[in-house]
Amino acid sequence: MSATVTNFTPREIVGELDRYVVGQAKAKRAVAIAMRNRWRRQQVPDELRDEIAPKNIIMIGPTGVGKTEIARRLSRLAQAPFIKVEASKFTEVGYVGRDVESMIRDLVEVALQMVRKEQLERVEIRAREHAEDRLVALLSHGADPAHDAPRPIMGPFVVSAHGEVRAPGRGSSDPTGLRARLRAGELDEETVELDVAEASPLVSVFGGAPGMGDMENQLKDMLGQLPGFRGKTQKKKVKVHDALKLLQSEEAQKLIDMDEVRRLAVTRTEQSGVVFLDEIDKVASRNGQGGGGPDVSREGVQRDLLPIVEGSTVNTKHGPVNTDYILFIAAGAFHVAAISDLIPELQGRFPIRVELESLTREDFVRILTEPKNALARQYRALMAAEGIDLSFEPDAIEAIAEYAAVANRRAENIGARRLHTIMEALLEELSFTAPERTDPVVRIDGAQVRRVLDPILADEDLARFIL
Repeated sequence: MSATVTNFTPREIVGELDRYVVGQAKAKRAVAIAMRNRWRRQQVPDELRDEIAPKNIIMIGPTGVGKTEIARRLSRLAQAPFIKVEASKFTEVGYVGRDVESMIRDLVEVALQMVRKEQLERVEIRAREHAEDRLVALLSHGADPAHDAPRPIMGPFVVSAHGEVRAPGRGSSDPTGLRARLRAGELDEETVELDVAEASPLVSVFGGAPGMGDMENQLKDMLGQLPGFRGKTQKKKVKVHDALKLLQSEEAQKLIDMDEVRRLAVTRTEQSGVVFLDEIDKVASRNGQGGGGPDVSREGVQRDLLPIVEGSTVNTKHGPVNTDYILFIAAGAFHVAAISDLIPELQGRFPIRVELESLTREDFVRILTEPKNALARQYRALMAAEGIDLSFEPDAIEAIAEYAAVANRRAENIGARRLHTIMEALLEELSFTAPERTDPVVRIDGAQVRRVLDPILADEDLARFIL
């Protein structure tokens, strides 16, 4: 079981997060410890393992400071079933919308895909050998060098790259020779006729109506088991190299035990699943008061979340899933509501609380230059596609960071997202004229930044709409 959870140390996890997220050391340490504890628990003897429950985390901080980015990067590190959901999409049972149990069903689907991918990788070599056997048999079918008189050929047929139609394998019926030519790529451009599975004829039953996705998936699964909806194939002409891929995929499916895949997926979900519950503040009743209007069903969503977070059994199409040991990481800005506005029982299920700090001018400078996906690097790459060598002088980076900090103070503080609006306003002219420019070198300095942004920032009404 331990192989299903990453064994990165907390320091390694923080180091990886540092490559993409600036600052927020407390939040990074908290999630790193939580992820390491997942691995530690699986090393504990069985009799004590069931007594160790995960310590759920709630991250508090304004928008644009890195909560969601931490979740995105964590999902790639986790090597465990991980899903990010938004609490604002859920509604209380009885209202139109998604019920909270759907996030566990989605988590099981993530686990199923992970296990299935692992199983397919294990049988990849055998599946390719079986696919080659079938394709060689298909190519050599109908070749009979022992008889001079041609015998009737009913098919299948091979169409060469030049449009010549002939019996498969004619001129080379030796399976060994055909296999060698197949592996050498000599037959890639020839065409063979295969029976391939038809695409599902089922269309959207509920037309994308809110809250009907789960019911629609169940209905499709049920109809897919009926004789008229499954097992249908159609003749299709494909290139040999495409046919090999299709046959390999088909053979791989035969070699894996889907019942075992489902069992492992459910177990992995229960023992190492992680749910990132974003915008948890959106389901808090403002000032602890319920009511109608926009507050409808918010407290009901919290009541529905409570048994999932504290541990219950959710029925899925792959089997019942126990949520006792699933790690929940919640996050919210809590601008209007406070954590105390959540129902007390739900508050108690998130014992670790981490407050993320607002970003400063110095943080903006680092965001523009340090991360692997830094904004300045992104814009340089975009302009490079037009053959333009774009660069930012150090004083330009300082000026952009200063304007972002000022705009956040004057208007709503949207954190690092302000940098996107600043950069778009600054580079709008270049982005528009880039395909027509004759000078391939563009240097952005502080003076140019001030020349473009000063008029906008000087007009507060204009800055409110543009920046």
